[in-house]
Amino acid sequence: MGTTQKTIGLLGGMSWESTVSYYQALNRGVQARLGGLHSARVLINSVDFAEIAQLQHQDQWEQTGERLANAAQALERAGADCLLIGTNTMHKVAPQIEAAIGIPLLHIADATGERLKQAGIRTIALLGTRFTMEQTFYRERLEQRFGIEVRIPDEAERERIHRVIYDELCQGIVSDDARQDYLRIIERLHAEGAEGTILGCTEIALLVKPEHTTVPLFDTTAIHAEAAVAWALAD
Repeated sequence: MGTTQKTIGLLGGMSWESTVSYYQALNRGVQARLGGLHSARVLINSVDFAEIAQLQHQDQWEQTGERLANAAQALERAGADCLLIGTNTMHKVAPQIEAAIGIPLLHIADATGERLKQAGIRTIALLGTRFTMEQTFYRERLEQRFGIEVRIPDEAERERIHRVIYDELCQGIVSDDARQDYLRIIERLHAEGAEGTILGCTEIALLVKPEHTTVPLFDTTAIHAEAAVAWALAD
């Protein structure tokens, strides 16, 4: 007698480094809940990130949205019951993707907001790509839906964080220099009143881990995957 488990559709490849983390977290999550040889039912549509990243930096969001909407429709046709976008940044075009599919999209900021609320957090620091930190699509969702104040690093810090993500982490490079810079930024924002830090880019958790700092860290990849596992196994 099999367990009723819904199929998770994952839009991946942005970058593939973090998609590996998603795949691992989804399977470990299901295995922890169901035991034995159970693993997650997952369909992955992994895009070529070079094309997406180029469009991001050219401000061609409409086109990135179209490409990902097509990829999401392919997942739905293949039998996915829900959709995860395996990147924080591309939630900028979540409304466009959501409009193109008939299955629920599990939004990363909602999963994160729920977790912050459970932890009693009122003020949080947000690290991510420049797009995620500077534009409103992510911060406003946390502020408006969950009443959480979001603080971001200063201009020079944002530039450093962004460059490390694209030039190092997305290419599998994890350097001590970058880690020290990130930790300095996290500690500064904490000293100025942020109760914790959202690792708001799915790659950052590859660099900064809870053992590196006493500041509470909220890893969006892990949180998003846990929310998806709970959804897939709910009656």
